[in-house]
Amino acid sequence: MKNLIYALILIALGLIIFNVTKLNFEALFEGDSMIAAISILASACTILLLAILLVSKKIHKKQGRN
Repeated sequence: MKNLIYALILIALGLIIFNVTKLNFEALFEGDSMIAAISILASACTILLLAILLVSKKIHKKQGRN
């Protein structure tokens, strides 16, 4: 499970890097640039949620539950 979470984090990071290349800083909220900005935000939220899941699993393990 831990490896899957790390793999998903890497995929989300890859999506962020890809979408940063699609941004047009001259017109950030128009056309394809807006879609890229939304995708960057969604990928960042995914990374945050997966990090919370990892911490939750560590806490669960320290409490002695399996």
